[in-house]
Amino acid sequence: MVNGKLSHAALTSIAILTIITFVGNFTQLQLTSALPTIISDFHISVTTGQWLTSVFQLVMGVMVPLTAFFTKRFSTRQIVITSMAVFTLGSIISWLSQSFILVLFGRTLEAIGTGVMWPVLQITVFSIYPLAKRGVAMGTVGIAMSVAPAIGPTLGGWQTDFSGWRSIFLLLAVLGIACLVGSVLGLRNFSEPDKHINTDFFSVGLSIFGFGGLMFGFTNIESYAITSVMTWLPMLIGLVGIVWFVIRQLHKTNPLLNLGVLKNKRFTIGTICAALSFFAFSSIMVIMPLYIQTDRGFSATMSGLIMLPGAFGMAIAQFFGGRALDRFGARPVAITGSWLLLLGTVGMSLVSLDTWIWWISICQFLRQVGMGFVLMPITTWSLNCLENTELSAGSAVTNTVRQIAGAVGAPVLVILLEVFTTMRRNTLADADNAQVLASIFGVQWALRVSSVICLAMALLIYFGVKGDGAGSGRDMTRRALHRMHIVHGPSIHMH
Repeated sequence: MVNGKLSHAALTSIAILTIITFVGNFTQLQLTSALPTIISDFHISVTTGQWLTSVFQLVMGVMVPLTAFFTKRFSTRQIVITSMAVFTLGSIISWLSQSFILVLFGRTLEAIGTGVMWPVLQITVFSIYPLAKRGVAMGTVGIAMSVAPAIGPTLGGWQTDFSGWRSIFLLLAVLGIACLVGSVLGLRNFSEPDKHINTDFFSVGLSIFGFGGLMFGFTNIESYAITSVMTWLPMLIGLVGIVWFVIRQLHKTNPLLNLGVLKNKRFTIGTICAALSFFAFSSIMVIMPLYIQTDRGFSATMSGLIMLPGAFGMAIAQFFGGRALDRFGARPVAITGSWLLLLGTVGMSLVSLDTWIWWISICQFLRQVGMGFVLMPITTWSLNCLENTELSAGSAVTNTVRQIAGAVGAPVLVILLEVFTTMRRNTLADADNAQVLASIFGVQWALRVSSVICLAMALLIYFGVKGDGAGSGRDMTRRALHRMHIVHGPSIHMH
C-alpha cells in the first residue's frame, strides 16, 4: 500500500487470482449443457454421467477444510502455481481420454486445482486491502464471479454443438496454461508461510471415504438392487466414515473442521438452510438440460440459452440482496428469496411434452433470483451469530456442508428421476413416445420432490431466522465497533 493506493504488484496479483477463480467457477458449470451428449457418446446411464458434475462439488467440499492449512503452510505462489498445474493436467486428460473413467479422473483433477482458489482470493484481498475498503473490493470480485455461471452453460452448449464436447476441455486446458504462465510471471506473496503447521490428514481420508462412499452407493442404486453389495457396502462405508469423521473433529484439540460451532442454534439453522438450497439447486442444473435436449429435442446451445437468464438473475439478486440485507436485515430478504425459489421450482414441475420452452427460462430466473436472496443473507446472518473467534471455523463448516449438499443433491434427484421414469414406462407399454412420456413424468416428480425440499427450507427460514438486525449492516457496524472497543479501549463508544 503506497499513499493509500495499492501497488502495481498487488493489483496484478488480485487480477490474476480473480481471473483464475473466474475460470474455476466457469469450469464448474460449463459441462452441464454437454452432459446429455457425453452420456450418449459413452453409452452410460444418466446416474453415472452426472458424476462429472457431482464430483466437482464433492472434491471442492473436501478441499475447503484443507484451505486453512494450505494458506498457512504454503505461500500464495506455491498454492496457485501447483493448483493451476493440476487443473491443466486434468483438462488435458479429459480432452484426450477415450473412456468415461479417464474423463472423470481429469474432471477430479480440475476440481482439486480450483477448490482452494476462492478462499485464497478472499485471504489475499483481506491481506492487501484496509478494513474500510474490503467490502467494495469483495463486492467487485463477487460481481466478476457471478458472470462465470452465466456464460459457462451457454458457451459449453455452443461448443458441444459446433465442435463436440471435447472442445470444452481443450479450451479449459488453454485457459489453464495461460493462468499458470500468468501466476509464474505476475503473482506475488503477501504473507509468510509457517513451516511448522501440521494438519490431520487422517480426517481428510475419512471425509473422502465417508462422502465418496455414500455417493457411490447412491449412484449404484440404478444398476443394482438395494440389497446388492455394490450398493449397501459403499453406503455403509460412507456412513461409518462420516460418523468417525464427526466424532474425531469433536474430540481433537485442533480439528480439521471445527464442528463445535454447530452448538450455536442460529448458525446451525443457517447452515441447514444453505445446504437445502444447494441440494435443490444443483439437481435442477443436471435434470433440466436432460429434459430440454433428450425429451424435447433442442440443441445443447439452446439448452444453455434457456438457462442463461437465470444466472444473470442470481447475479442481480446478489447485488441488490446485499443492499436489502443492510437496510432490512436477513429475515425479510431470506423469506422473500425462499418463496421465490419455491414458486419457480413448482412452476418448473409443470413442464410437459408441449410446454412453451421459455417457460423453463422464466421459472429458472425466478429460482435463481430466490437463490441469490437466500444464500448470501442467510450465510451472513448465521456467521454474525458466532463469536469473532469462531468466524473462520464457521465459514469452513458452512462452505463444506454447502458443497457436500450440492454434490449429493444431483445424484439423489437423478436417481428419483430414473425410478419414476421406470415406473411410468412400465404402465405405458407400447404407447407412442412411451420413453419420452415416461422421462418427462420422471422429471415432473423429481421437481416436485425438489419443491418439497424448497418448502421445508422456506418454513425453516420463517420459523428459525429471528431478530430484526441479525446479519444486517447495522448489526455488523455494532460488531465492528465492539471489536474496536476491545482493541483500542473504552474511548470508542456506541451511541
